[in-house]
Amino acid sequence: MSATTAWSWRLASVCTVAVAGLVTSALPAQAASVPAGGLTALVGLSAERILLADKVAAAKFGTTAPIEDPVREQQVLDQAAALAVQAGIDPVDTVEFFRAQIESSKVVQRGLFDLWTRRPELAPTERPDLATEVRPELDRITVQFIGELAASESLRGPTPRCVVSLVVAGTKAERQYRLDRLHERALRGAVTPVCAR
Repeated sequence: MSATTAWSWRLASVCTVAVAGLVTSALPAQAASVPAGGLTALVGLSAERILLADKVAAAKFGTTAPIEDPVREQQVLDQAAALAVQAGIDPVDTVEFFRAQIESSKVVQRGLFDLWTRRPELAPTERPDLATEVRPELDRITVQFIGELAASESLRGPTPRCVVSLVVAGTKAERQYRLDRLHERALRGAVTPVCAR
């Protein structure tokens, strides 16, 4: 299955049957109507955040720190809602988008925990510091997310134009960041809300 086909199949679950048919049968024609840039920057940031999940997993693996961190997760969602209000975008949609980012990060963490448990020789030998190495990067991405959500507000939604743009952006991100299957799956989950509101 090609990357474009995989994205089309996954995104069809959040759109109508007509939209799904359009994505799979008329991608080249629709892509021409998508504005320059489209959702590329937004999806790229999502890929960056997913890759940071590797460091989060490395920091937690072999410790008592759980993958689930409800307190930290709520802090992220509260911050996203507050930033959305300041930016003049829908805080409910924004929180749903950030919730998808968090869940996708946990998909990666669980996948890596499973891999490292089965193949201990692949487990990380260094433990990143979450407070100084990871969270500043996550905070940077959070602020950039808000900017991209605001900039793409007119494009986002359950429309063929959004879906096509998301397919194109997802394919670019998979190639640019050289994502493996685990990270591809996480990225698709992370950006599902973009065209679902």
